[in-house]
Amino acid sequence: MSSFEVQILGCGSATPTLNHHPTSQVLRIREKLFMVDCGEGTQLQMRKYKVSFSRLSHIFISHLHGDHCFGLIGLISTLDLLGRTGDIFIHAEPSLKPILQPQIDFFAAHLAFQVHFEDFNPRASAVIYDDRSLKVTSIPLVHRIACAGFLFEEKQTPAHIIPEMIAFHQIPVKHIADIKAGADYVTPEGKTIPNSHLTRPSEPAKRYAYCSDTAYNEKIIPLVEGVDLLFHESTFMEQDALKAKKTFHSTTKQAATIARKAQVKELMLGHYSARYNQLEPLLLEAKAIFPNTFLANEGVMKKL
Repeated sequence: MSSFEVQILGCGSATPTLNHHPTSQVLRIREKLFMVDCGEGTQLQMRKYKVSFSRLSHIFISHLHGDHCFGLIGLISTLDLLGRTGDIFIHAEPSLKPILQPQIDFFAAHLAFQVHFEDFNPRASAVIYDDRSLKVTSIPLVHRIACAGFLFEEKQTPAHIIPEMIAFHQIPVKHIADIKAGADYVTPEGKTIPNSHLTRPSEPAKRYAYCSDTAYNEKIIPLVEGVDLLFHESTFMEQDALKAKKTFHSTTKQAATIARKAQVKELMLGHYSARYNQLEPLLLEAKAIFPNTFLANEGVMKKL
């Protein structure tokens, strides 16, 4: 199985600070590059962390609050300046196109590539992207406006052939595809060679769930259950739980509770309120409930 990596470009919330950039992440999955949210200045963060502009083709926008989408026109303009010709696909709720298209028409009227708007309903869970190696499913969240998270699921690769066993049993090439798919091999004499003698299992497919922004919502648990990594917003500490409830955000303890109940492998906190200059207290609160927790931070790269 080839690499599956999540890199943080920004993990702050709406109010700008000197410590954190607005929300954006990039996922590298089997040599493809995907972006999740595009806060203001995302293209600068891509430059800073040496993220390939040319490999990016799909952008997933969770919702239309500025700290998650203000960077789109800047990124599109930068791609134009870099001479891009390959199309860009933006997956978002239908309201984005009438907002962003006039900006494109004004600021980047002569693009050599097309910007395609792939609409989805953020209030329903559905497959919104599917290719040979990856499936992306929307996760309805609870926020002040329509908002969705995303589940990125790698597709399982076939088993690995053991070349020396294929040679030993003199198996013709025409049978290799079936063996990789799980079939046993029957010799001309009628002897069955078990598939387990001819192949090694490939690495398990990886699963990553992104949930920002949202109030505490146990309905997402079946959708994120058992994922290798869960990014769950933790805008507030528990002492500010009333503020979290009022603004439809989550606390550190609530994020950790979701992770524990969903039995995920790891939890990454992020989308921090500007009121916190130190993040260690947020981490300690979460680890008290779900020990396998770590903090998102600009430049952090996590390999699943």
